[in-house]
Amino acid sequence: MIFEILFFLSAGALIYSYALYPWLLSRLAKGKPENTDVWNPEDRLPMVFIVLSAYNEEKVIAEKIESVLNSTYPADRIRLVIGSDNSSDHTDDIIRKYAAEDNRILFKPFSGRNGKSMVLNEMIAQLQKDVNEWNTSILVLTDANVFFTQETLYQLVKHFKNASIGQVAANILNKGMRHDGISFQEQAYIQRENKIKYHEGILWGSMMGAFGACHAIRTQCWKTIPRGYLMEDFYLSMNVLSMGYKAIKEMKAVCYEDVSNEMSEELKRKTRIQAGNFQNLSSYRKLLFRFNAVSFCFLSHKVIRWFGPLLIILSLVSNFFLMDKHWFYHLTFWLQCIFMLSPFLDGLLKKAGIHLRLLRFVSYFYAMNYALIKGMLMYLRGVKSNVWSPTQRNVS
Repeated sequence: MIFEILFFLSAGALIYSYALYPWLLSRLAKGKPENTDVWNPEDRLPMVFIVLSAYNEEKVIAEKIESVLNSTYPADRIRLVIGSDNSSDHTDDIIRKYAAEDNRILFKPFSGRNGKSMVLNEMIAQLQKDVNEWNTSILVLTDANVFFTQETLYQLVKHFKNASIGQVAANILNKGMRHDGISFQEQAYIQRENKIKYHEGILWGSMMGAFGACHAIRTQCWKTIPRGYLMEDFYLSMNVLSMGYKAIKEMKAVCYEDVSNEMSEELKRKTRIQAGNFQNLSSYRKLLFRFNAVSFCFLSHKVIRWFGPLLIILSLVSNFFLMDKHWFYHLTFWLQCIFMLSPFLDGLLKKAGIHLRLLRFVSYFYAMNYALIKGMLMYLRGVKSNVWSPTQRNVS
């Protein structure tokens, strides 16, 4: 009886978080209206500070800058603030060239590697001192390899007319798709996350974490990121919710990003993300005990998944001790074993030039949960640094 309870609880929790919870949200959100208390394009729009930290981004930084400056958002209400985290390529030269031609660009080169969070902290602290209308401004935090459309800024900022909204996330779309890696699987994951977060925002204003690629927050919701934190985007998102503001996703605020294609690169990134997840769980665990929409979404969407590797192991072990009870447990045990071997099988087939998309989806799921175990151990050992090199993307 104990093993049956453990098996159904562990397997059921995984099925709930990955399948039933998204389905439930989609049903509840059907027909629900979006926020309509928005600024119109002809209104006096707030000042926007687009802030990013760059490290060795010479391949993309020019396109990034141009995508920001070509916005339909009023030109006199835009400031692009770039910190270069001791880049060793031509990133700094490219930024200086643009800054010399356009006084809306504020550039600060840093000496030594500081990490994204510390660069953001220092640049925003300086803005708080220097900007007269800081309290009525909007911060847009973004990455160098994420490109805006002309409407991105307006679609993000329009919602802040509603005083209850503290954060608006962009809709990240992917390009650079290839069949020889995991780009289709990563794209499917991101698009599914976009929908889940959109529905959470529509229903309760409790979107569980904006993608760090691009999101906007009220300057009043900015909070200095603790030293050594790896997931500053989720830290800031949860701070917005802890302050009582709503967090939503605007699907019309489109950004384009080259998706990761190499499994090894994505494993490193997911490991780092998981370590950061547990840092944030430590900081915001009290939100789980408010017993409201935020608690519900936090547990259902995030916390269960963060403990997913342990649930997978518990499901397999308990299933093993149930094999003699019924043929159903024989079937589920061997299916779990086969699924867990999928990354090795997929790797062998890939070497032979065979790419089975369905197999790679299963392989992707288990490989990413392996990365979550590594990230959990990384957190338990203590995060030594939040400095890393950007994930390699499909950038030519």
